[in-house]
Amino acid sequence: MNSLLEQFDIDKASVQRMVEDAVGRGDDGELFMEYNQSEGLVFDNGKLKTGGFSTDQGFGLRAISGEASAYAHSGEMSRAALKRAVDAVSAVHGAVSGNYSQAPARTNVKLYGEENPLGSPSFEEKVKILEDIDAYARSRDERVRQVSASIAGNWQVVEILRADGHLVRDVRPLVRLNVSIVVGKGDRQETGSYGVGGRRGFGEFLVEESWKSAVDAALKQALVNLEAIPAPAGTFDVVLGAGWPGVMLHEAVGHGLEGDFNRKKTSAFAGLMGEQVAAKGVTIVDDGTIDERRGSLSVDDEGTPTENTVLIEDGILVGYMQDRQNARLMGMNPTGNGRRESYSHSPMPRMTNTYMLGGDMESDEIIASVKNGIYAVSFGGGQVDITSGKFVFDCTEAYQIIDGKIGAPLKGANLIGNGPEAMKRVSMVGNDMALDNGIGVCGKAGQGVPVGVGQPTLRMDQMTIGGTGV
Repeated sequence: MNSLLEQFDIDKASVQRMVEDAVGRGDDGELFMEYNQSEGLVFDNGKLKTGGFSTDQGFGLRAISGEASAYAHSGEMSRAALKRAVDAVSAVHGAVSGNYSQAPARTNVKLYGEENPLGSPSFEEKVKILEDIDAYARSRDERVRQVSASIAGNWQVVEILRADGHLVRDVRPLVRLNVSIVVGKGDRQETGSYGVGGRRGFGEFLVEESWKSAVDAALKQALVNLEAIPAPAGTFDVVLGAGWPGVMLHEAVGHGLEGDFNRKKTSAFAGLMGEQVAAKGVTIVDDGTIDERRGSLSVDDEGTPTENTVLIEDGILVGYMQDRQNARLMGMNPTGNGRRESYSHSPMPRMTNTYMLGGDMESDEIIASVKNGIYAVSFGGGQVDITSGKFVFDCTEAYQIIDGKIGAPLKGANLIGNGPEAMKRVSMVGNDMALDNGIGVCGKAGQGVPVGVGQPTLRMDQMTIGGTGV
């Protein structure tokens, strides 16, 4: 599509002058413009429950002076709306240096294609695929009681204009397929789920082989949970599986390493730069540069190219994730982690794809090393206190480990701990690092953004497990 600047009812030079008037006398700021198309279909219990398509566009204007930030936004791309935004944010300037920050580096790197994924397959074809998913799931096992399947797609075009005339454009596709299955036996019912997605077209995700694989994985988890026994409560050695269990790192460690929490000293990691915050062998990175991954971005929402940022290296805290404002105030460099949900929101430091690097142990060796413990394969919801680092995570698929062998599945297991402390309890790191399948959504300050997580198989010694078993 044409430049978003052309959506205004005034010429580009006039828009540039208005942005300069609003932002140029401060320390930083930008005009963020967005055009967004989204489509979602939900098939539940044999029927198409919802099907929607929406288009939205608008702009957000931000001016920054020191720690102060003023933000105004509008869904109306007009001179009048931009003028009101300029008037609103101009009040933030006050006594400032007048040294407008240098523009981000330019990049020719593109981590995903620009083709709009919403047109293919057609709406009718997507509905047929959801019907086939429902029928296939029910045919697999007589204990299937309910099937929910959803397809979601998004095509976002953003342009970021600075007061110095620096203009950045990025076109971002995003798709996702999810399957959830409820199985039952008598009065007992359990759920399993599985999803796939990324920054590409629907392509391979909606071919029969792929969606059948997703159904089989969701059904397997549901049937495992149907036979699960109550999880014991106490202190156990815990083995975390590769891939999606990295959501624990994301919540318990990743948020604590975002720049704003550390600048304000509200993170459990504040003031610990250069210190041992995890066991040796633990290296955690945030990498927004992986092709077509859900959390990847060619440039962030301030126009900064994303990076592979090392956060913890061999157990030592070596970096934070930064947007432009917090990086400047902390005397550091931005890392391409300035993200926002939409033009209605101001950016802040956010994760992209956050994961732990692999070690040298085989996963079978790690499990065999545990005499009496828990093997957690998948996590659901969790709660984290950024200031203290305390967390609680619900294990949606977990098993006993008895004498080095995987035993009965467990129901109701909760992993409880403290992020920095838990990282020091990592005693074995597998060589099977895997990223999740492309389903992560991260919430912060009321904003949700797509993210990726990952890790290898890990052993964590003497972790607290909450459960209902005796």
